[in-house]
Amino acid sequence: MDATQFRGDPTELEPAYFRWIRPDSTALTITDRAGHILRHHLELAARRAPGTVSTRVYRADDDCGLGLAIQIVNDDMPLLVESVTSALHRLGATVAEVVHPVFDVTRDENGELRAIATRDGDGSRRDHTDAHSYPESWIHVQLDPTVTAETLDRIEQALPQVLSDLRSVTDDTPAMVASMTTLADRLDRTAEWSDDSEIAECARLLRWLADGHFTVLGYSDYRMRRTSPTPDSEFGMWPVPGTGLGVLRDGAGAEIPVPVLGAKRPVLRLTNGTVDSLIPGSPDLYFISVAEYATTDPGGAGASGDTVAAVKGEHVFVGTFTVTGLHENILDIPVISRRVHQVIEWAGFELNSFSGQAMLEVMQTFPRVELFSTDARRLFDTVSAVMNLGLRRQIRLFLRQDGRSGAIYCLVYMPRDRYSTEVRLRMQDILLAEFAGDQISYSARVTESELAVVYFTVHRAPGVAADLSEANRERVQDILFATTRTWSDRVVAAAAGVAGISRAVATDYATAFPASYQQEFGADRALSDLRRLERLGDGEIDTVLYRLADAPSGEWRFTLYVAGAGVSLSRVLPVLHSLGVEVVDERPYRIARQDGPLRWIYDFALRVPAALLRDSLDPAMEADLLDPAAEQPAGIRQRFPAAFAAMWFGDAEVDGLNELVLRAGVHWRQIAVLRAYAKYLQQAGFAYTFGNITRVLLAHPALAAAFIELFDAYFDPDAAGPESADRIEAIAQRLRAEIDAVVSLDTDRILRAVLELITATLRTNYFRRDDQGEPAGYLSFKFDPQSIAELPQPRPRFEIFVYSPRVEGVHLRFGAVARGGLRWSDRLEDFRTEILGLVKAQAVKNAVIVPVGAKGGFVVKQPPAATGDAGADRQAMMAEGVRCYRTFISGLLDLTDNVDHTSGAVLPPARVVRRDADDTYLVVAADKGTATFSDIANDVAKSYGFWLGDAFASGGSVGYDHKAMGITARGAWESVKRHFQEMGIDTQAEDFTVVGIGDMSGDVFGNGMLLSEHIRL
Repeated sequence: MDATQFRGDPTELEPAYFRWIRPDSTALTITDRAGHILRHHLELAARRAPGTVSTRVYRADDDCGLGLAIQIVNDDMPLLVESVTSALHRLGATVAEVVHPVFDVTRDENGELRAIATRDGDGSRRDHTDAHSYPESWIHVQLDPTVTAETLDRIEQALPQVLSDLRSVTDDTPAMVASMTTLADRLDRTAEWSDDSEIAECARLLRWLADGHFTVLGYSDYRMRRTSPTPDSEFGMWPVPGTGLGVLRDGAGAEIPVPVLGAKRPVLRLTNGTVDSLIPGSPDLYFISVAEYATTDPGGAGASGDTVAAVKGEHVFVGTFTVTGLHENILDIPVISRRVHQVIEWAGFELNSFSGQAMLEVMQTFPRVELFSTDARRLFDTVSAVMNLGLRRQIRLFLRQDGRSGAIYCLVYMPRDRYSTEVRLRMQDILLAEFAGDQISYSARVTESELAVVYFTVHRAPGVAADLSEANRERVQDILFATTRTWSDRVVAAAAGVAGISRAVATDYATAFPASYQQEFGADRALSDLRRLERLGDGEIDTVLYRLADAPSGEWRFTLYVAGAGVSLSRVLPVLHSLGVEVVDERPYRIARQDGPLRWIYDFALRVPAALLRDSLDPAMEADLLDPAAEQPAGIRQRFPAAFAAMWFGDAEVDGLNELVLRAGVHWRQIAVLRAYAKYLQQAGFAYTFGNITRVLLAHPALAAAFIELFDAYFDPDAAGPESADRIEAIAQRLRAEIDAVVSLDTDRILRAVLELITATLRTNYFRRDDQGEPAGYLSFKFDPQSIAELPQPRPRFEIFVYSPRVEGVHLRFGAVARGGLRWSDRLEDFRTEILGLVKAQAVKNAVIVPVGAKGGFVVKQPPAATGDAGADRQAMMAEGVRCYRTFISGLLDLTDNVDHTSGAVLPPARVVRRDADDTYLVVAADKGTATFSDIANDVAKSYGFWLGDAFASGGSVGYDHKAMGITARGAWESVKRHFQEMGIDTQAEDFTVVGIGDMSGDVFGNGMLLSEHIRL
């Protein structure tokens, strides 16, 4: 039929059809297809016989343009939309949108659509509606595009039966409600001669249920008879043919396991059950079973001596409570009201007292099925237990098993703020597992009360044993309680009893951890992290390296804890890369405590190259990272974080040599020894760059480790002994043999140069410690330059090299007693070449006066960043220069012997193994850049108790002021003039001849001879 073939204005139809659809909150699949949807619905509604249903399932490939959708035309009836959507959900379909207008339609005798009348906005019929029209419900369901073809097939098959069942319910509703009121009348007649007051209460309850508080979906009458013809067979309940109505009608499509109670039963009992059809808005059905007695006449048979005759059958109603019924005040519900008053009376309270009202509030939260199924004594015990919860913030579990169906009813009370969907789902899983359930349903009540209540029904096979003992109830209750504890609760509980972590501190941290952290980590990890964070002072860091148990090989994690402001990736990544790992993921967590300083946690995912793991000298690295107890002092869990911290705070340089932490299994300070040797080779004019040296050492980690072993054998004072020489020789021989096996000539030369430096080292401060047992932040080495083939000529007799990430310097001394100035050099790459040039000139100049000399110099490696303020920049640079100068002087004194003023005995420096003779002479002087540093040098020497005192550095506040006292070239020339005047010679007017000792490059000779034009050399 064309959409225009009915009386009425079709332009009115579309607004009425989509009246309750808001474009701003409706899927585009509806708003974009409005015309198509209405046109296809009109086509479906074109013809329909009275009392039938028209349905159509649309598919994505049927060219209708509706996508996945369902359209229905049916007589309007209660529960229609709810039944359809419930059935679709049960069949596995996701509903995107539902349009369900109600029209008043007129059809001819063939069911042809003749007229459609829309309704007003309040749903009322319009005045001009045809008197012969009747209401029809037109339903359009738009399905989610993910619904499968198999699901659509199931829908197409099942939906007509669902609607047929609903029609049966609708048609039979008046008869079912009438059966309920008739049964109430019969109970009233029984109550007239019975002394059981419960019967009259049950009659009133049935009338209350029939009065709009219960939606009856089915009814059937059952009678007791033997299960078999034999006289000794058991009795059972059997449905009476022809009495079924609604979903319990004979041949109805719904398969409903009806719980029949039998002879031993109360007058009225309410139980739960499940059904696979027609459960609008709820997964549960309620079954009301009412006893049928053998006689209702006190003078009839069976009444002699019995208060109530024997049960001969029962009437079963199935349905759901209406919204009104679920929320009715329990004092207005017959049967229940009586039990409530009895419970409060037993407790010794008046109903209107505070405690009486509190008990009433608890019972008001009880599920209806429990109120109907629980006798007054059990109800009293349950309510008393809930009242005793008080403010203890615990949970309480109550269990009851249905004797026939085997279902277990679990009533759970908990603090309201602990209830959430996540908690409820976890509880469902626990109860299903604990009681071997097939499925579980629930209802929850969360009000303004301090307690939330959740009612679970665990459906299980009848006859399966269940442990409902008190011990097991308490055990399951404890498991459920664990699920209600928040993440913060678990952290605080984990911190209980931990030394140094109070409950207040734990709570402060637990609430400060962000949600992203809580989703990623559990309470135990949080406790470990907060303990690390709590130990940090402002600006400090902590680190931990670990590997997850299920992580593939080479997949590590590294956590950085920072106190204070956050850090940037650009600062962290170079440090981690220098250790040989790749950073594949980073997760920052800001810990902003309410009463504490800011903290940060950075968790990095690291990837270690397979080749590095394969070639590493530490095969146990990965296993150590899995074992939290693996705390070996030299293990990877200690070496890696220690190296990171050293680079972070500037105690170690960030370069490729740090890979030896993983490759060779050595400590970062041991790597610093190799780095210092490599840096010295650069200053010596070695043919290979620092990068070349690094690559060779990384390619030969075993040799790198052996170099450290040899160094330790030479200089570790704790390992010194009679057997040291043999051990040193054995290591050296092994090294020479392994180097001999190297094929590359470049590699051979680099490795031999490092070996030569170690063997030419006479002293080192590597093993010295301060008063706190900590090593210095710099290294110094005293060399025998004559044994180093890579050094250019001339080679001094002694040389000290001082290395740290902030400063490097050398002191060249050409004799046992030789002094010279220390220069602040700006030649970072070749400052030794500059110093060597100066000392060569000094040696020529002073060849006769002072046979041998000395010279030193240092460079500032990390000058302060420029600020644009010239004055401030100069001051900052001078301050850094002074710090570096102090370090340089300390490095020299670390390796210099002292002298006891009393006895004159030589005092070697502590924890320094000496491979040379006594060497007590060290005197320094000012030079370029250090003219005002003499006091600084003397101050450092004083801190060492050095025997020369303020004679260590010439000049300064306790030395001579050269200019003030004329100790300059000009001052010396005045002495020369006086000498000649005493001889009667005027040097400014008469020519005279002198003999020069030295060369013209010296201050005194060069500048002095320029002061007379008559001098002859």
